[in-house]
Amino acid sequence: MSDVLERTLAGLRAAVAVSPDNGILWLQIAELLLELGRKNEAAEACAEAMKHLPDDEPERARAERLLASLRPPSEAGPSNVLRLLRGGRSKKDNTPLTEIDRERITFADVGGLSDTKDEIRMKIVLPFQKPEVFKAYGKKPGGGILLYGPPGCGKTLLARATAGECDAVFLNVAIDAVLDMWHGESERKLAALFEDARKKAPSVLFFDEVEAIGGSRQQLRHSPGKTLVNQLLAEMDGVSRENRRMLVMAATNAPWHVDAALRRPGRFDRVLFIPPPDRAARLEILRLHLRERPVDSSLDLADLAKKTDDFSGADLFDLVDRAVERPLREALRGGDTRPLCAADFKAALETAKPTTREWFQTAKNYATFANTGGLYDDLLAYMKTKR
Repeated sequence: MSDVLERTLAGLRAAVAVSPDNGILWLQIAELLLELGRKNEAAEACAEAMKHLPDDEPERARAERLLASLRPPSEAGPSNVLRLLRGGRSKKDNTPLTEIDRERITFADVGGLSDTKDEIRMKIVLPFQKPEVFKAYGKKPGGGILLYGPPGCGKTLLARATAGECDAVFLNVAIDAVLDMWHGESERKLAALFEDARKKAPSVLFFDEVEAIGGSRQQLRHSPGKTLVNQLLAEMDGVSRENRRMLVMAATNAPWHVDAALRRPGRFDRVLFIPPPDRAARLEILRLHLRERPVDSSLDLADLAKKTDDFSGADLFDLVDRAVERPLREALRGGDTRPLCAADFKAALETAKPTTREWFQTAKNYATFANTGGLYDDLLAYMKTKR
C-alpha cells in the first residue's frame, strides 16, 4: 500500500513542479504525506498550500484542519513553519474565542429573504419571545440552524439580525482562535465557547465556515480532527439539555463538507439555503446601501436592480462602492461634490460582475448527485428557476 502512496506522491510532486502556484495540489501532497506519517514534510506542504488558497475557497478550510492536526516534532515547541502559520500561539494563548456584537441589528436591516426570516421567526424568535405559548404545544426554544449558499449573500448578517430580533447576545466565533496544533486544545476551547454562551444566555453562538471544525469525519479519515467534530456533536446535544435560552447558528459555503451527524434533530435540524437576492430584494439592498449617500432623483434603482441578476448582497455593495469612485475622483480634482447618477452606475457595471455563478457551478454537482434526504431540494428548485 505504501508503494502505491509513494507513486501517487511522486506524480503529485511532478504536477506541482509544473504548477507551483496550485494550492490544491500542495494540499493533496500534504494530506498524502500525513498518511505516510511524514508530518514535518506535511507541515511544509500545508504551508505552501495556504499561500496559494484564497480565504473563501473550501479547500482553505481543509488546509486549516490539517494544520490543526499536525503536532510539532518535539515537545520543545512548534516548528518554524507551524509557529509562523499560527502566529506563534501556544497552549497559553489568550486570544478571544468569540467577538461580542455590540451593534444591534434586526431583520429590518437585512434586505429580502422574507421566507427565510419567517421560518427563523417560527423556529427561533417567537419561542424566545413567547415561551409559554410554545410550551403549551410541547415546543422548546433553542436548537440549531445551518445557513448555506454562495458567499456574500447575507448569512452572517442574517445570524446577527436573528440575535437582534431575540434581544440576545451575539457571539461570533473566531474559528482561527479555536483551531490549535496542541493535542486536545481545540476540543477544550470549543467546550469553553459553549459554556461561555450558556452563561451569557439568552445568546446566539455563531460559527462561520463551520466545516473548519465540523467537517465530514469520513473525509477526515484518521485525522485527529475527527475528535473535534465529536466534541462539537457532544456540545450540540448538551445545548438542548443544559440551556434552552441558547441558539447555535452556523454558516457555510460548502455544506457538502459538513458532517452529516450535525444535521440530525436537536443539532442543526434546520438547514436553510440562502440564495442571491431576487430583484425585489436587490432593490431593497440598493436602497439600504444608498440611504446615507447623495443620490440624484433621476436615478432609476428599479432598473438597476433589473440589471444586477445573480449579484450577491456583497456584490451590490461593491457595485455602489465602484459607482461612488467616479464623483469622488471629480471632487478630489477640485470639482463640486455631486450626487450619484445613472452614468456612475453604468460605468461601474462595466467592471462589477456577480461572484455567485462560480459557486453554483460547483454546487450543481453536489445538489444533483448527493441530495441525501432532500437536503438540497431548495437549491435545486432555485436553480430550475434560473434556466
